[in-house]
Amino acid sequence: MNYDEPFGCSVTVTLKVIGGRWKPIILFNLLENEKCRFNALKRMINGITQRMLTMQLKELVDDGVISREVLEVVPPHVEYSLTEYGKTLTPLLLQMRDWGAYHAQRSEAAAAD
Repeated sequence: MNYDEPFGCSVTVTLKVIGGRWKPIILFNLLENEKCRFNALKRMINGITQRMLTMQLKELVDDGVISREVLEVVPPHVEYSLTEYGKTLTPLLLQMRDWGAYHAQRSEAAAAD
């Protein structure tokens, strides 16, 4: 990485970790629900495939943003949650939510005119 470009590079790094269609939605659901099993996340995220959810979760785990805990019960299952490091994204996720709501309202008002 080229860290000589403070703004461009840091934004690029942020987008590499949380960017894309699904990662912000996964993170926001984990923010709201604290811990989620794989199938619960899949049900919460309309339109995501099992393969895509698996890939996105793996990338978020690899980046240290979420944790994956295998529970030794019968049948075994996995829970995902935000790490302490991942929780530092809370203000950003909340601002994205708020901006999206504002933009949707603004777009609806413009369409009504």
